[in-house]
Amino acid sequence: MPTPKPNQLVVKRGAVPPAVYLLHVSDKQWEEFIEAACRCREINGAKYVSVKVLGNAGDKGRDVEARLQPTLMADQWDLYQAKHYEKRLTPGNAYPELVKFFGHLLANSFPVPRKYYFCAPRNAGPDLHDFIAKPDEFRAAFLEAWKKGTHDLKAEVSKLTPAMEAYVKSFDFSRFEECQVHDLLSWHEKDTKAHYKLFGIEPERGDDPVVPQKAQKHEMVYVGELVKAYAEHCGSPLSLPNVVTSEDYGEHFASAREAFYSAEGLKRFSRDIYTEDEFEKLLDMVLKGIRLAVKSPLLKTGLERHEAAISTATKLKVADSVLHPRLRGADLPGTCHHLVNDKKLKWVR
Repeated sequence: MPTPKPNQLVVKRGAVPPAVYLLHVSDKQWEEFIEAACRCREINGAKYVSVKVLGNAGDKGRDVEARLQPTLMADQWDLYQAKHYEKRLTPGNAYPELVKFFGHLLANSFPVPRKYYFCAPRNAGPDLHDFIAKPDEFRAAFLEAWKKGTHDLKAEVSKLTPAMEAYVKSFDFSRFEECQVHDLLSWHEKDTKAHYKLFGIEPERGDDPVVPQKAQKHEMVYVGELVKAYAEHCGSPLSLPNVVTSEDYGEHFASAREAFYSAEGLKRFSRDIYTEDEFEKLLDMVLKGIRLAVKSPLLKTGLERHEAAISTATKLKVADSVLHPRLRGADLPGTCHHLVNDKKLKWVR
C-alpha cells in the first residue's frame, strides 16, 4: 500500500529559500522584516507592546525600537541594529555604531535598553561573534580601538573623554547580543500568512484519511443525526446496521461519511500548516452561510434540512478563508457533518 502523501510546505517555482531571499533585500526592507519579526516575538510569554522602525535621519542609532512597556524606560525596551552588508559583521562594523550609542546614552537621548541586538543577513563574523560571547574582552577591545583610532574610529578619538571612558567601563556589555537570521525567521513565521506571502511558500495538501469500514467513535454524533433523519423519513425505527445495509439509505450514508473524511483531511491540513485554527474559522463561515436555509420553516424533516444544508454549502463562496485554494469537492458538504458532530447543527428537531 503506497505511503499517503503528507501535508507540507513547498517553495513556489522560482522562489528561493527565505535566508537567501533576505540577502537580496534593500536596507529598508531589511529593517521592515526585523520589525515584522519582532512583532511576533515572545519574551517570557509576552509580546512587545510596541515595535517601530526608526531607521532614518535622527534615529539616534536606533534602527528598530521594541518596547516591553508603553513608556520608554530603562531595561524595558530592546534596540535592534540593522546592518545589511555584503559580508558578515566585523568588530569594525560594530564599533562606529557603539560610539554613537554610548554618546546618546551619556547625553540621555534615551534610557539604557535591556538588549542591543546586531542584526545582519549574513550574521556576525567569527571575531564579533567571539567578542559578544566574552563581554569583558569585547569592552576592552572596543576601548582600545577607540583610543587608538583604529577600525574606522580615527575621527572619533576626541569623543572618548574621561567621563565617556568611565561610562563605557561601567556598562554591562552582556547587553550586546547577536540576533541571528534563523531566530528572526522563526519569529516571523509565527504570522503564517505574512511569512508565506513574503517568501513565496505554498502549503501543499496531502492525502485525505481513508474512510474506515465501520463508523468510529469520534463520528457518532453526526452519524446518530443521520440515522435519526433516515428513521424519520421512513417512519420506522432504524439502527446503524440497518442504515448501512439499507437499499434506500446505505449509499447516501456512505457518501456522507466520505464527505466527513474529506473535511477531516482539510482539518488535519489546517492543523499541520497553520498556527491559528483556520478550519474552525471555515466552519463558522459555513454555519453562517447555511443557517438561513436550514432554519427555513418550509422544511419539515431532518433529511430535508440535511439536503438544504449540503446544497447551500456546496455553493458558498469562502474565498476569505486561507484554506480556500486547497478545497476539494467534498470538503464543504463535509463541513456540514463536522458542524453536526460539534453539536452546532441538528437535522431532526
